[in-house]
Amino acid sequence: MQRIRLRYTKRGRLRFTSHRDFQRAFERALRRAEVPMAYSAGFTPHPKVSYANAAPTGTGSEAEYLEIALTEPRDPDKLRELLDESMPTGLDIVDAVVSHTSGLADRLTASIWELRLNGVEPADAQRAAEAFRAAESVEVQRRTKNGMRTFDAREAVVSLEALASDEALSHGTDRPTDQPCAILRLVVRHVTPAVRPDDVLSGLRAVADLAPPVPAAVTRLAQGLLDDETGTVTDPLAPDREAATAPPQNHGSAAATAKAPATEGPV
Repeated sequence: MQRIRLRYTKRGRLRFTSHRDFQRAFERALRRAEVPMAYSAGFTPHPKVSYANAAPTGTGSEAEYLEIALTEPRDPDKLRELLDESMPTGLDIVDAVVSHTSGLADRLTASIWELRLNGVEPADAQRAAEAFRAAESVEVQRRTKNGMRTFDAREAVVSLEALASDEALSHGTDRPTDQPCAILRLVVRHVTPAVRPDDVLSGLRAVADLAPPVPAAVTRLAQGLLDDETGTVTDPLAPDREAATAPPQNHGSAAATAKAPATEGPV
């Protein structure tokens, strides 16, 4: 069985698709591309697809990940092209590698988010970001299935900064307009309970009275393993690429050399 790991996006209006909507679209793409999928056992077999840490509905993303299991080997680049052609524009398959390592989900420990705040002056966003970073804790509330829950939105935020408009990397419909527009870039650890971008916005409202007149356009730019020394988020597929290009170790020759009998010299 071969396992392929894929990175996909949610751009433009497709950011409003739910995770279940994406699952249906992806399973249709698997059938159109005639991918030799492995299926689960039981009375209702389904294709073996593992999704990892999907973005909330309404947020865009450049870095969503999943893994599929195949019954026959396929070239990952060719497979990516076939699947991308079968997906709606905006739900784009942008990367594919053969799985050579374990623990993809364990390498998704942080995300980089971009928040576009239309109608907000950049100077106001800068002051709010400074107030948020200076706070020891920022308590916010979120409604859950068990009622309202209060938690600290500050602890999970590794960095938060305001950017100039020309530094933004958002895609799709998130383009600058003639109105004031502030852009925030933040790195957030994946903790429990999860701290989402809208929680950070609630925190900015609490500490600096920052309230955008229209809903923020939120895009996940990356997710992966957090480097604590630099505060950067690394590519979670890099270990698989490195394992694929690493030269094979010739254990057999070493073992044969170790077991070879010593040669006796002349008496």
